[in-house]
Amino acid sequence: MKMLVNFLCRDVDRTFEFFQRLFGFEEIESARSPIYRALHTGASELGFNAPAARALLALPDAAEPPGVEAFPTFMLDEPEAVDAAAQRAAALGGRVLRAPFPTYYAQWQAVLADPEGHAFRVASLRLPAADSARAEPA
Repeated sequence: MKMLVNFLCRDVDRTFEFFQRLFGFEEIESARSPIYRALHTGASELGFNAPAARALLALPDAAEPPGVEAFPTFMLDEPEAVDAAAQRAAALGGRVLRAPFPTYYAQWQAVLADPEGHAFRVASLRLPAADSARAEPA
């Protein structure tokens, strides 16, 4: 099974480019349309829908993005990659909602938002050596 995660965007190109530059994912050019762009992540795909897609999908119009109801987590190999992704996200116009921290389930993770406010996490199954002894609820 392959999973697709789609974002409803006000500016599909800006959001697409944010995630492409943040993670270096390749575009799925065959999926490109005037209202849709997609990135190949390896095991899954990220899709980005322009406002016109709402009518196509029978979704209500939205003046503002909805609150966080679901969010993707990008599993990275090393804790240092989590730190680097948090820094890059901020440099690319996103926000760090929670700086990298150790979770109670022994992951190193950060909670981020893209320029439109879509929340997502980056995480590693390993803790940095200095934090392996402490973890907090997340």
